[in-house]
Parts: sequence; C-alpha cells; structure tokens
Amino acid sequence: MGDTKHAILDETRRSLIAQGESAAESEDLLKLLDILLTSLERYAPGSSNSPERLARQLIEDRALLALLKQQTEELEALKKLSINLTSSLDLPDVLDAVITEAMRLIDKTRDVNIFLYKNGRLSFGAALDSDGIRNKPWSKPRSNGLTYTVARGGETIIVEDMRNHPLFENTPPDWIGSIIGIPLKFSDTVVGVMNLSRSTTGGFSVSELRLLGLLSDQAAVAISNASLHQLISRQAYSDTLTGLPNRRALDERLEDEVASARRNNYSFAVIMMDLDGFKAVNDTYGHATGDDVLRLVFNQMARGVRNTDFLARYGGDELTLILTQSDLSSSQIVAAKITEGMKKLKYKLPDENTLKLGISGGIALYPIHGKTGPDLLRAADAALYQAKKYERGSFQIARGYTAPLTKFKEEQ
Repeated sequence: MGDTKHAILDETRRSLIAQGESAAESEDLLKLLDILLTSLERYAPGSSNSPERLARQLIEDRALLALLKQQTEELEALKKLSINLTSSLDLPDVLDAVITEAMRLIDKTRDVNIFLYKNGRLSFGAALDSDGIRNKPWSKPRSNGLTYTVARGGETIIVEDMRNHPLFENTPPDWIGSIIGIPLKFSDTVVGVMNLSRSTTGGFSVSELRLLGLLSDQAAVAISNASLHQLISRQAYSDTLTGLPNRRALDERLEDEVASARRNNYSFAVIMMDLDGFKAVNDTYGHATGDDVLRLVFNQMARGVRNTDFLARYGGDELTLILTQSDLSSSQIVAAKITEGMKKLKYKLPDENTLKLGISGGIALYPIHGKTGPDLLRAADAALYQAKKYERGSFQIARGYTAPLTKFKEEQ
C-alpha cells in the first residue's frame, strides 16, 4: 500500500490547496491523514473504509474537515503543553507555562489566574492578561467567591454572566463577562484552581472545555511534581532540627556572595559562633533538652538578622552568619547585639533552673582574611578557636594577610 498511500496523499494535497487551504493547514491535515491511512493498513486491512474513500471524505465533508483540524490542533497543543510542563521542575516556571498555554489555546481570553490550594487556603500562583502583563492577579479570592467554591467542591464552575450570578453578588460593577473556574486535581486532591475569564458573556464550547480539561490535568500533575521537588530541595538545604539552612546551603550561598562581592567590589563578613556552656546542658539534662535549647537560641538569633544576611547551622552548636556588604565596624556592632541577645535569653530547665549560655565568635572579612569561601570559613573558625581557648564570650577578628590579631568583647 506504500505507493498507493503516497499517491493518495499527493492527490489530497492538491485538492486541499485547490479548495483554498493554506500550505501549513494542508500539511497538518495530511499528517493526520497519513496516521489514519497507516492505521487502516495495519489494523483493518479488509475494512470497507478504503484509503481512497477516507481521503475523499476528508476533502468533501467540511464538517469532517473542521473536526480533523480541531483534533490536529488539540494534539499539537497537548504535545507542546507536555514539553513545556515537563521541561522544568521549578514551580514558578511551571505555572507560567500553564497560563501561557491557556491564553494561547482559548480565543478571546481576557486573563488567566492560578491559585494554589493547600490546607484549606488559597495562595497566589501566577497570572497573565491579554496585554501580556504577568503575575498581577485579577482579584484576591473571596471566601464565598468562585475560586474558593471550586477549590472546596472540586468541580468546574462556568459563569456565563458575572453580573447575573450569585457567586458575584456585591462585586465591583466592572466585573463583567464570563469566567470558568477549574480545579487542578491530582489523585483526587485539589492542588490549585485555574480561572479563565472573557469580557464577553456566554459559555465555552465543547472543544474549549476539552482543551482546558487536558491543560488542567497536565497542570495538576506538573504542579504536584514541582511542589514535591521544591519540598525535597528545601529539605536538602535545611537543618532538620532547627529549620535553618544547613552546611550545604551555606557553602553555596558563600560561593555566590564571593562572586557578587568580587563583581561589585564590596566587602562582607563571615562570623563563626559557638555556644558557651551548651555541652553541660546536654550532659546534665540530656539531648532532648539540648535540642530544645538549640531550637530556641538559633531561631531567636535568626529573627534578629537582616533579610539580606544569611544564618546557617554549621554543625552541633555552631552557627555561621554571612553579613553582606559589611565592614569590620558593622560586624562588631552585630556581634555586640548577638552577645546582648544571649543575656536576654529566657529558658527554664527541667529542674527549674534558668538557662545561662554565652557565645563566642570569630570574624573574617572578605577580601582581607580570605578571597574564597573555604578560606573565609577557615579564617573565621581559627578566630573562633582563639576566642574559645583564650577568652570565652569574645568575638575575635581573624588574622589577615597584614593585620595583627585583634579582638572584640562586649562589656560585661
């Protein structure tokens, strides 16, 4: 049948062009016809639907022609969507791909919004409007509005006219047109809601609903995969006991900070710290109490740092603080605040005694004490060792390439 099939395809191509179909549209239809002819040859060689008859029907039956066009577009859309949604496990990228495809696939779309749903609450995910503006949500979800209703019920809701629907009572007068809310479900669990609106009233066609269904199914899987990846990544970079960034996260952040400081010509500080008296807590009251103390101290310290700074658990009762765009003077001020904060720490031990801990530290400055992350850590750690050995409760300054050893200690 090979020669016959090629002849049929050539004849069909000429007929489609003669009927005014563009070359691109003809090629799309011929691809689908090729698939159908191959299937007919392989699975139904004796079928009454001969290849010639199938091709003739394609040319003569305009309804069939329109249906084939639609199905071809849907297959192409599904292919493109699958590629886009599986090309990244980064959640923002996934959400952006979803709204972009929704805007492209559905004619006359005014805007698309996605809200993520977890623990009974909606949070903004992504948005795109017909002007190309991204991540500006159409509105905040109302507790009794469309988005929460779809999220809680898990069913698609089509509103053909917002001005005459109970879900949109008492809404602003410029809220007009039609809208559809689609639950994004994975394993019967709603992980999000996608809203797509038009400025015109009316429903959505069967083919549009089918496309949106394909999109929402793929989106739900992609969102779940991206969320799982995000969770695993966060766990890989977090200390399980305190929730602070761990050593792996510290090394990567320090590498980025060195590159940025070198590129933009600024200094920054690395402060290594160790709790004074913590070993006695573990030895006297056990590791459970010790863990509670670490969580208390480390999280209190985390609340006191700037958003631009980075605090990580280095290991045991050691912490490392990166102070971005800081000099020696500002580092010493921070050290003083940390020491003062330790004095204000309140914690009742199991025997009703009050916890008393101190803190010692070592400060290294880029690029004076090191020009790489590992060098800065070694310099700060060596200064911390000097503080622990010779004067607990102090923050020692690392030995630089030219500077002598100095120290800083908060007045008691």
